[in-house]
Amino acid sequence: MKHKRRQQRQPSKLRAKPKKRVFTPRIGVVYSLVFLSFTTLILRLGYLQIAQGSTFRKEATTTSLTKIPVMPARGWIYDRSGDLLAYDQPIYSVYLTRMKNQNDQFMANELAPWFNTTPAHVMQLMQAQQGYSTITLFKDITPKQLALIEENHGSLPGINVVVDSQRAYPNGDLAGQILGYVGPITPQNQKQYPNYLPLQSVGETGLEAEYESLLQGKVGYQVMEGNQGATSVGYSPAPTSGDTLQLTLDGRLQADAQEQMMNLIKTSAFGSQIKQGAAVVLNVHTGGVLAMLSYPYLDPNWYTNGSFVKHAQYLQTSGAQMNYAIQGPLYPGSTVKLANLLTALKYGAITPSTTIFDTNWTQIGTGFFHGDGAAGLTGVLKAVAISDETFFYHLGLNLGKWVGSTATTGGSPPAGMSYTHWLNTDFATGITRLFQGEESFGLGQLTGIDLPGEQKGIFYIEDSLKQYIQVPINPQTAAQSLQKTGRYVNHGTPVDLAFAATGQSQEFTPIELAQYVATIANGGKRLQPHLLKAVFPPEAQLGTNAKVKPIKVFQPVVQKNLNINPTYLHLAQQGMWGVCNLPYGTAAGSFMNAPYQAAGKTGTAQIYMNGKAEYNSVFIGYAPYNNPQIAVAVMIPGAGYGAQTAVPLARKLMDDYFKQHHEFFPKSQWQSPNIPNTWVKSLAYVVPEQSP
Repeated sequence: MKHKRRQQRQPSKLRAKPKKRVFTPRIGVVYSLVFLSFTTLILRLGYLQIAQGSTFRKEATTTSLTKIPVMPARGWIYDRSGDLLAYDQPIYSVYLTRMKNQNDQFMANELAPWFNTTPAHVMQLMQAQQGYSTITLFKDITPKQLALIEENHGSLPGINVVVDSQRAYPNGDLAGQILGYVGPITPQNQKQYPNYLPLQSVGETGLEAEYESLLQGKVGYQVMEGNQGATSVGYSPAPTSGDTLQLTLDGRLQADAQEQMMNLIKTSAFGSQIKQGAAVVLNVHTGGVLAMLSYPYLDPNWYTNGSFVKHAQYLQTSGAQMNYAIQGPLYPGSTVKLANLLTALKYGAITPSTTIFDTNWTQIGTGFFHGDGAAGLTGVLKAVAISDETFFYHLGLNLGKWVGSTATTGGSPPAGMSYTHWLNTDFATGITRLFQGEESFGLGQLTGIDLPGEQKGIFYIEDSLKQYIQVPINPQTAAQSLQKTGRYVNHGTPVDLAFAATGQSQEFTPIELAQYVATIANGGKRLQPHLLKAVFPPEAQLGTNAKVKPIKVFQPVVQKNLNINPTYLHLAQQGMWGVCNLPYGTAAGSFMNAPYQAAGKTGTAQIYMNGKAEYNSVFIGYAPYNNPQIAVAVMIPGAGYGAQTAVPLARKLMDDYFKQHHEFFPKSQWQSPNIPNTWVKSLAYVVPEQSP
């Protein structure tokens, strides 16, 4: 700052001249002492500032200001209609920040009785995380415990109560395996989160794990001033919540699916045999997952609210921790006949006008194989509608050029060809074409669903050198060998062609089957199934009338355009229509009276459960037939034929979808798209291990 110089004042003529001061020795001594004192003080201050300044600054920082990590709230998750599926509820937690001269034993003695534990246990908590400056001692404390800590804060240096959060799932086990759950960072997974604090919770399964990077916010720090009885002076920086996710999932349809599955188990003749089940509903034009059922059910709250031990036995023995919609592939039965039909038409193994005369028996080599009855003269449409085994046995044999099989003769390789040469050439080509045709629809492939832990299906042939047990075969490896050398050495049998054509030599998951049937429904575009619809800013409220702009919107991904011959595709679709609408169709019993026209394919495969042979009940379908909107896949092991259990569940799912969208059903049966209030009273909502 600039200062104005004072004007020099002129001496007044009336003012007397100043007297001359007299300097005495006594005054000189006083001045000298004062000068020496100030000099000493200045030198001492200089020493402290220069030589010891860093030490004092460090002590001042550590003793007067302390930063306590504040965990961010995870992003909330909503369904497609704005119903809340997962959120963070505020709780109070007790944190210990390590400081100098703390008496851990004293604090443990003080805290133990307030939290109904022992000093030894509190000491164990304090010492368990020695490498960290701030650790969690107690979460979700009571108001009384909060008051006790606040009253005694002055004698508990480093002990602070922080507003924390706990993950909550308001609809219990609704979509439990899809949502997944969160848990603490452990020594086992610590390397996966190098930039996280050990206090943070992370997604362990489901969407919580898949979108951890979006749901996890940014840690903040609460600044505390003082040592004894420290007080908060604000945040630096403040915590930032994670992003908000909106799913393609239809919460109402999901609730209906889970409730219908429970009702089905309760009323079905196979109820006591059903130990697992799965279903998937897709939007055929986007690949969005509208519902994904996996039974037995799981409540993700068990992992966050302290009740895990109570349910541990159920979780470890029931299979509820599996998502059977994307894991645990099983035999699909006749549902694969559509892909195999299209493959056979493509390679000329049959034509649209091919017919056979079905007497119910087919001899292949020395073995005899039967269907479900003598169907007589059977063409393509009838074969699909009634799921004729004999027709598809011959379809498979034709692809592998095994000729001459009838009800009384076993057939052989083409004239002049040895069995071994046929096996390594024509058979290998035929079985590879069948399996690769299925792969083109996504069967036996990872679909790319945005969930961790997806398992892909498997293809098999029977190994004649290993007592005809099924061994895996890689269609890609076989195709490469055939292309390079014209041969693929294997030990299969002609029966493999028949079994593969009828869905007895492969295992697929329901999500694969759903993608497959959606591809048929939409004209041949294989879309990636997905659950994420959009990402919104942190703390966005997605109610019914919410007008929040998304950060990102998921765009449909076309994994492959199959370019199916339109004539062949229409033939397959007509056959599926007959399954649901012709009097002799295998699913007509459930769909004949529907107010809309569906198309589908039943499947039944023999599997082994609980040490005995059972049937895997399977169905795939879409609706409406003329303008497809949704595709459905249902797989329920141990539930009889496909028409007995899987089909009725699929019909209910289709009905509920159209009732929500106010189509085909009278207004009196229309449904709200929101999760019903009655969900909490449904059989599927109660503690799952108490359900029948």
